[in-house]
Amino acid sequence: MSEASVGHDAIINAVMANAGRSTLAFKQANRDERHGTAFWFNDLVDSTPGAEVISQYLVTAAEVTRYDLGELTLRPELCAPAMSADKLLMTDFADGWTVLGDSGVAVMPTAGLHAHGTRKGWSWATDEITAGLAAHDDDIARIGTEPRPAYVLGHDVGETDGERPLAVIVGQVARGDDGHVHWGTTVPEGCAGGPVFVGEDLGGGRCKLICVGLVLPGEKQNRIATFDRVRSGIREAASAGGPEREPFSHSVTEAGPDREAERRTSWWRRKPRNR
Repeated sequence: MSEASVGHDAIINAVMANAGRSTLAFKQANRDERHGTAFWFNDLVDSTPGAEVISQYLVTAAEVTRYDLGELTLRPELCAPAMSADKLLMTDFADGWTVLGDSGVAVMPTAGLHAHGTRKGWSWATDEITAGLAAHDDDIARIGTEPRPAYVLGHDVGETDGERPLAVIVGQVARGDDGHVHWGTTVPEGCAGGPVFVGEDLGGGRCKLICVGLVLPGEKQNRIATFDRVRSGIREAASAGGPEREPFSHSVTEAGPDREAERRTSWWRRKPRNR
């Protein structure tokens, strides 16, 4: 096994260990289109000895949220106890998201999702992208014009009869002539909004996992909305009276007859970069 392969495997294992349960697949309900990936993010607003103030959001690409009825896929490992339903339908879907300026990012406070689980007798059992994992300004600054290995967690559409299991998309990121960070090719359909990771070599065989941001839709070399812009956008929106407004209503659709078969299948796979 090559040194590069060992490096890839180690980082993929770290991504799955730290963020494997952080993503949700969604799409426009009743239509096989507008597929996206969202992820849970804990924004550390204030940290003092013995107390931390955290605001929690779903984060995704704004472009794939602009419709009235959304459908989230509930992977069984994200709920405790596991639900009998596998879909969560959300009305007024577009209105539930706050678009962060011109960043291409939309966020949704998760209070409504937690309240729904409580009413139904279950709780979310997710991973979150935390302050320690999300990139800071100096992490972003170290991404230059030389391509470096990177990994997207996303739910591509593929040919899986709508199941959309989690995939690790292997590729590269680099800074383009426009000053933005870009994915080297085009990510598979359904992965827009998914978190993007790199490994920072600390020497001595040690590596720091960093979530750079999220991948935006695009036909060529998808742009990455980096966490410096995500954080500043959330803080600006909060100071202007959002996105902490009352969340939208939602309802649950029960699972189909193939639910038990889905539970027995692997819930993630590795997908090589596009050629």
